[in-house]
Amino acid sequence: MIVGTAGHIDHGKTALVKALTGVDADRLPEEKARGITIDLGYAYTPLPDGEILGFIDVPGHEKLVRNMLAGATGIDYVLLVVAADDGPMPQTREHLQILELLGLSHGAVALTKIDRVSPARVVQSEAEVRALLSGTALAGSPVFRLSSVTGEGVAALKAFLESEAARLAPRPSAGHFRLAIDRCFTLPGAGTVVTGTVFSGAVSVGDALVLSPPGLKVRVRSLHAQNQPAEHGTAGQRCALNLVGEGFDKSKVQRGYWVLAPPIHAPSQRIDVQLNVLAAEDQPLVHWTPVHFHLAAVEAMGRVALLEGARLNPGETGLAEIVLDRPIGALRGDRFVIRDQSALRSVGGGMVLDPFPPSRGRRAPARLELLRSCATAQPAKALEVALQHSRLGVDLERFALNWNLTEPEIALLPTGEYHLVHEAGGRRIFSRTTWSALQNMACKALADEHARTPDMAGVGRERLCRLAFPGLARAAYDELITGLLETGQIAQTGAWLHTPEHHVQLTAGDLGLWQKVEPLLEQHAFHPPRVRDLSQVLHTDENTMRQLLIRVARIGKVYPVAHDHYFTQRTVMRLAQIACDTAAEHGSVNAADFRDRIGTGRKLAIQILEFFDHIGFTRRAGDRHLLRQPDLFSAQSRAAEPSC
Repeated sequence: MIVGTAGHIDHGKTALVKALTGVDADRLPEEKARGITIDLGYAYTPLPDGEILGFIDVPGHEKLVRNMLAGATGIDYVLLVVAADDGPMPQTREHLQILELLGLSHGAVALTKIDRVSPARVVQSEAEVRALLSGTALAGSPVFRLSSVTGEGVAALKAFLESEAARLAPRPSAGHFRLAIDRCFTLPGAGTVVTGTVFSGAVSVGDALVLSPPGLKVRVRSLHAQNQPAEHGTAGQRCALNLVGEGFDKSKVQRGYWVLAPPIHAPSQRIDVQLNVLAAEDQPLVHWTPVHFHLAAVEAMGRVALLEGARLNPGETGLAEIVLDRPIGALRGDRFVIRDQSALRSVGGGMVLDPFPPSRGRRAPARLELLRSCATAQPAKALEVALQHSRLGVDLERFALNWNLTEPEIALLPTGEYHLVHEAGGRRIFSRTTWSALQNMACKALADEHARTPDMAGVGRERLCRLAFPGLARAAYDELITGLLETGQIAQTGAWLHTPEHHVQLTAGDLGLWQKVEPLLEQHAFHPPRVRDLSQVLHTDENTMRQLLIRVARIGKVYPVAHDHYFTQRTVMRLAQIACDTAAEHGSVNAADFRDRIGTGRKLAIQILEFFDHIGFTRRAGDRHLLRQPDLFSAQSRAAEPSC
């Protein structure tokens, strides 16, 4: 268990920690010279069961709240320190507000310096403390009257903390490893050491980690857990990690950085949150208010973009997006505090809901409902809500990252109830209802296009994607179309998709002319004559020839590879096979290799490859063309000849 002190300056927090542990938590020369705590201090004491009780001693000065926040975020148990002679003071109240915002609900009160006042004043101070705690999460916490100078009451408090440490459930070690750095130093012969509280997961000597946000790769050479040498550390412990890595040293580390498992290195500059404005504020928080944002040990400047209305009144809770001046590490469930632009007072705080908000539709009702589910639900329920409102599916890897789920924890989600699509770099998941709706949309889009252009053989795969499914991940779209083809709900002729009952026929006049044109196109298959040349050979008006080939292209018998340059369906399929063979040999297709294989000029080879890119058979990557849909001209589609 980690105990954190809180309270006004000079109320005896550091002296009390020393009385409980024997350790002076003031480690800086300036602290010892001035007699006040400036930065975080740390102390440890063994427990009867062999565990270690840790203390984080925080400064109480109003100008050092930023340091107090860096320590308070990682504690399990609050020790609110109030001097009996002063009673509750301004920083007592602000520290208590901060503890509330951080969601800390376990604690006790140390009423110190009772040796300096009369018994009546002790009783009065205790009553003031209990009144202050009334209505807060710490209401009803036990109050221990004591003196760090005489030792009176210290043993009772220590015994109580030991019993609380045994009673309080340890933090679950689920999720990937995250440690919030609040201190960094160099040890002779060891190198760089970072310390902090482990927020989640576990770490072992030899683990490969990432310093985030910079993204530096590091390795754990050795570690201490709760101030003891160890091979492993886990959530809820304070750990000191001796880190090594290429280009890594103390100068690369700042308070507020994280050391974490590589899968969750994903710094963000825009964070959706649940925000509570302190009831003590005298005016509403308005949209785009500049604030100091504190999360774990990090402090960053930012602005509050309210997602529900233009203002949030004192005591109210609402959804907001924090727009920061630099990327930080944050995941769902992290607690934060915001302070005013001058960093003179705490304004509010709350919980991170989604550190990866969409760029559009941030205030849409479905988006707001999803955020509310993140505030209250477990991962499985939040996934269910997300799927209900996402026509484009849910990126399972991004969802798992936000909730800090390891692969075994992802496996516990009820993904079998949904439609799972594997895509490059991850998985996308759809509800069965959504997937069925997408299938119906594809069929309807084809039927609508047939009604609009009945003389067309169908719709190209790429055009249907743009027409009906803008924004849908490519892997999901391809799987959707493949499934519809396999079940016979749609059909494919050449590169055209259409409903099974859709057929296009040429008129008798067009058919007669086409039967003269087709042999001429096949005669020089890879370099067929253009429209102008065909009209001259057949003594036909050029525009009449052009209109014929446009109509024949609509039924899929020819393809317009370039302007006024048509290739027969059979030729295009041969060229597609050559492209596949070239890609099998070289991994991709370039213009030079393709030109040599088909025996044409470079310009025509480039036009053919650009045509393949356009219809989605290949995709361009620099001067290479990678196969995107190698089965676009499959044997099945080649057999489905259009009727003439």
